Amino acid sequence: MTRRLALLLPGDPATPTGGYLYDRRIVEELRTLGWRVEVLALDASFPFPTPAALEHAAATLAALPDGQLTMIDGLAFGALPDAAEAQAARLRLIALVHHPLAAETGLQPETTRALQASEARALAAARAIVVTGQGTAQALSRDYGVPQERITIAEPGAPEPAATRGARRPGPWRLLCVATLVPRKGHELLLQALAACGGDDWTLECIGSKTRDAACAARIVGLAQSLGLGARVSFRGERPAEALHRAYADADLFVLPAWYEGYGMAVAEAIAHGLPVVATAVGAVPQLLGEDAGLLVPPGDAAALQTALRQVLGDDALRRRLAAGAARRATQLPRWRDAGLRLAALLERLATA
Repeated sequence: MTRRLALLLPGDPATPTGGYLYDRRIVEELRTLGWRVEVLALDASFPFPTPAALEHAAATLAALPDGQLTMIDGLAFGALPDAAEAQAARLRLIALVHHPLAAETGLQPETTRALQASEARALAAARAIVVTGQGTAQALSRDYGVPQERITIAEPGAPEPAATRGARRPGPWRLLCVATLVPRKGHELLLQALAACGGDDWTLECIGSKTRDAACAARIVGLAQSLGLGARVSFRGERPAEALHRAYADADLFVLPAWYEGYGMAVAEAIAHGLPVVATAVGAVPQLLGEDAGLLVPPGDAAALQTALRQVLGDDALRRRLAAGAARRATQLPRWRDAGLRLAALLERLATA
């Protein structure tokens, strides 16, 4: 058996988001396991591709040899139903779905319907579907009619556990949110909850792209100013890995008020750093936190988020207890080798089918 995989990724693979990090680490693990992985670039306009982007993607697939194991990142795959259907009999197509395209927050209803229809057609043409968490697997079966037996769950790996946290340093509480500034991540909800908490004994550092949705980012920054939080909330944009590591290490509390998550890789990273968490109960976040690594609130519930923040900000003993819980959970999280082995086993089955 020839261990060769073509992986099609839209945009720049070095983009510092959870989805692209997953793609990069999976490539590393598969190569370590003896697979020859060729990464092929697609246009950055996906999931709303230009005609030229669609033409290029179709030509890229058509140029692959018969029987080629071909994995396509879900950001593009769901927008390629015509190409997927055209190549389904010739290529061994695999969809890598981080979360359904239509699950993005803030879409117009007609856009949501179009994405659902497009992705359903594309997924029907795939021989297998890889997802990063059980929640996405359930959503694909429930909303897109994908049989569970066609889905493989390969959870992201967490970093190695960091050193145990000591006492909180003097000064304001240092809150950290690592998330691209897009509607789905819930920054506006977080700012409103913090404004309602009152007091001046906290700061918030937001790390994540301000260019993926420039209009949304401008709205979030403007909201911070209008709520009188401009001096306490910083928007750092994308940060290199070393700077991100320092941000986790320096923080006292991690917050992620997302409306929807396919998995929640930033939460896993926070836990690996022994950082207590306040987050919405979406994706794999409840499983990541376990019983005592953080507090969970319903997505979109500003009052519950405010209550949870007040609980932690007003109780350092609770913070220490949650930090200890995070340190325990950090030793139990999956590793990237686990994801690589699971995906390699799927590829070997498909290669010989």
